Amino acid sequence: MKKEIDKALATLKQGGIILYPTDTIWGIGCDATNTIAIAKIFKLKKRVDTKALISLVANKQQLKTITETIPNLDITSSPITIVYPNAKGLGQNLLAENGSAAIRIVQDEFCQKLILSFGKAIVSTSANISKEIAPKQFSEIPKEIKNNVDYIVNLRHNELMSTPSSILMINEDSSITKIR
Repeated sequence: MKKEIDKALATLKQGGIILYPTDTIWGIGCDATNTIAIAKIFKLKKRVDTKALISLVANKQQLKTITETIPNLDITSSPITIVYPNAKGLGQNLLAENGSAAIRIVQDEFCQKLILSFGKAIVSTSANISKEIAPKQFSEIPKEIKNNVDYIVNLRHNELMSTPSSILMINEDSSITKIR
């Protein structure tokens, strides 16, 4: 695993795009502060740039560098992505028009170690072309995606992945709305 972390880390530091397994599905990722790399992901997925992407952090300490609004929920026991208001420290093209950002504390060991080594959030979006079905395993990822990333993590290629995370939104009044 260390070799894969080192290679993915080097790619992220150079502004590259990685294809990697997460705690939910195979993801396309990059430095969540690098607007050029984020734009490459939108282009690769053929996704409109007004539709936000999720960012992953390794723990609550990293989350606190992005938002001051931490809900009184258990957000570490299962894959839950939360849309936080007034996010900071992320690429501008990751934020919604209202300044919010979708962030998840990742549960996967590889992802946690990678993000801790990187020291900041990374983007995570499903490894598919926009509006197509998210692949459940590596072999289902379109060649167009595989051929246009800078590094493919060589872990869990034969594993059947689970479903995407639940998504909750924190509203202005601090109430919570389920999106997915």
